[in-house]
Amino acid sequence: MTLSKSEFMMFLKHPAWLWLKKYDKTKLPEPDASLQALFDEGSLFESYAEKIFPEAIKLGYKKEGNVFSGTMYYALPEATLKEIKKGTKVILQGRLEADNITSIFDVLERVDDQTFDLYEIKSSTSVKPEHIPDLAFQSIVIEKSGFKMRKAYVLHVNNKYERSGEIKPEEISLKEEVTEDVRAAIPETLENIEKAFEVLKSKSMPDISPRHLANGEMSEWLDIYQGIKGDLPQYSAYKLAGINAKTAAWLEDNGIEALQDVPLDGPLNERQLRQVMAMKSGEQEINKDEIKNFLNELEFPIHFFDYETMMGVIPSFDGYRPYQQVPFQYSLHILPEPDAELIHREYLHTENTDPMPVLLEHIQKDFEGKGSVISWSMKFEKSRNNEMAKLYPKYAKILESINDRMVDLMVPFSKGWFVDKDFFGSASIKRILPVLLPELSYKELEISGGADAQRIWMETVLKGMNAKGKDKIMADLIKYCTLDTYAMYAIYQYLLKVI
Repeated sequence: MTLSKSEFMMFLKHPAWLWLKKYDKTKLPEPDASLQALFDEGSLFESYAEKIFPEAIKLGYKKEGNVFSGTMYYALPEATLKEIKKGTKVILQGRLEADNITSIFDVLERVDDQTFDLYEIKSSTSVKPEHIPDLAFQSIVIEKSGFKMRKAYVLHVNNKYERSGEIKPEEISLKEEVTEDVRAAIPETLENIEKAFEVLKSKSMPDISPRHLANGEMSEWLDIYQGIKGDLPQYSAYKLAGINAKTAAWLEDNGIEALQDVPLDGPLNERQLRQVMAMKSGEQEINKDEIKNFLNELEFPIHFFDYETMMGVIPSFDGYRPYQQVPFQYSLHILPEPDAELIHREYLHTENTDPMPVLLEHIQKDFEGKGSVISWSMKFEKSRNNEMAKLYPKYAKILESINDRMVDLMVPFSKGWFVDKDFFGSASIKRILPVLLPELSYKELEISGGADAQRIWMETVLKGMNAKGKDKIMADLIKYCTLDTYAMYAIYQYLLKVI
């Protein structure tokens, strides 16, 4: 049985992840549209990074349905060895296999007949801890195949690169040597390879407890866990806010299955402690004095404000950097006086052009020159305003004014002035709203989250997809962003009633 690099990385996340991949992969969820978009971004950056090696020979394989393009996967090792024997300077997407372990390499660059430098292309903006065992595994495959690895590099995104005209591959990429770290990781990687093969030899699945999750998102593993064990009870201890493997182990070792049974003197952070206390009391914990002081600081007209943004590894327009969040839409509800009628203003960019100039024109017209500006997790909106002020100084005054007046409506919840067991320790508006105001629901919307809004807008407007449904998609985006700001207004009114 052969162990690939990607399967080895699954093992490092959780041993049962590897076992399921080999024996019961129907239990592993298919990538959703948002995750697939992330994969696509990684492939896009890789296509630019590869241009740094203009004389390279690219092998690789791709399967669309039942049709392969390029070299077929099982024929890749032979094709790779053939290029090595020919003396090819740089090989992209080659594959070697030895002692039942195999890896596809992003870049193999020849040093001499038997020695190569190894590059791993990553769409992150820095070297991550998980990149080291990834490269260590590849190095082992190289050396078991009879070759030598001289140096190892991570080729990652330069997030300080600013687009000006055509993308420059050598500027948008950064090469970082990690040879010493990779060499140091090889002994442990060899041990883990042996452990991975033990998992593959077993006819029974390893313990699927979250306590064994070493890498990856806990929420992702809990989805897999529930697919095997069944849905978690509504108030399962595994729903403790910010749970990690260490906390999961502590819960299990103490036989704690329900949130209400979590002891208050356990290893809990402040957020978890508030959650458990609310669970035990069954009552909302409300600090009316703090909330009253918070609301009394607000000045009319009150603006409820939210951006939707696009972000990509490759900047779409001049002046922008990789992964820079660029607003393409906003919603603004204005309450002129306490009992006045609510006013709604908005902007949505619908053309494949830089959205910022026109959006800023609308902001200049739509905002009052005074009064509080309410956002949720305001650091995000403030950062966008600071970036836009630098790019378009003519709008700096209004953007700085908005930032000076901004108030974060998340504060009463993040600081624990208002706690409900059904917030599950979260201060997200998506968690708060259905508890306080269940009649206002994102679930009824076609677009129900910021990541979906970003992906769908980029696909439709920048990539020209969904042409026949564009009008409906634009309407759905307006409904989603409008609810974001109306929800803030509704929560504000709810807090007024509370005090």
